[in-house]
Amino acid sequence: MKANDLKKKNDDELNKELLSLLRTHFNLRIRHATQQLENVAQLRIVRRDIARVRTVMKERSRTL
Repeated sequence: MKANDLKKKNDDELNKELLSLLRTHFNLRIRHATQQLENVAQLRIVRRDIARVRTVMKERSRTL
């Protein structure tokens, strides 16, 4: 996911995206803890996507 794509979304879409990513991250953590996760790099990718969404949301809140 690119930051430019996130900047095109409105606030509601960003909130939905963040909730979806947080759920995905939780599920990946559970699968990793039970040793059912094959690709552990997914955790890193999802964490970075969460950070990107939160960064865009923070930038918008500062401009208001």
